[in-house]
Amino acid sequence: MRKLKITELNRISAEEFKAAEKLPLAVVLDNVRSLHNIGSVFRTSDAFRVECIYLCGITAVPPHPEMHKTALGAEFTVDWKYVDNAVKAVNNLHEEGFTVLAVEQAEGSTMLQDVVLERGRRYAVVLGNEVKGVQQEVIDRCDGCIEIPQFGTKHSLNVSVTAGIVIWDLFRKLHF
Repeated sequence: MRKLKITELNRISAEEFKAAEKLPLAVVLDNVRSLHNIGSVFRTSDAFRVECIYLCGITAVPPHPEMHKTALGAEFTVDWKYVDNAVKAVNNLHEEGFTVLAVEQAEGSTMLQDVVLERGRRYAVVLGNEVKGVQQEVIDRCDGCIEIPQFGTKHSLNVSVTAGIVIWDLFRKLHF
């Protein structure tokens, strides 16, 4: 087995990315404070051709040098919108026909492996602040909550790790 060179990875250009079909998935960042986490979500969203990222509240917007350290340019390829709060973002997404799911430990949440999605529908996931999670008023406006099962002594994951796990799983279920 031989490690591939970067020139062998058949990466598409930024222009080809912009024109390519996108996964019918939007990601909402609800008051995410770490520029590195935001950059990481951009990079993961680029990898799976996420339709759009909504940056809400205190979540920083590109361009920013600290964000760029983890985004590595994905902040320029993935479409994004700033909305002053996540409640407005969820309302906007509903108006655009999205089913919106908060990623949060909540009563009645559905474990990620049990989430069933319909091809042809558009979905959005809301990821919350590193300390407080998704705001309750945002959860109240979502169509449901999904939760990543955890089996260790900790009861939370880093928001960018959570994004990677959730985006990958939804990509597998929605892949065009």
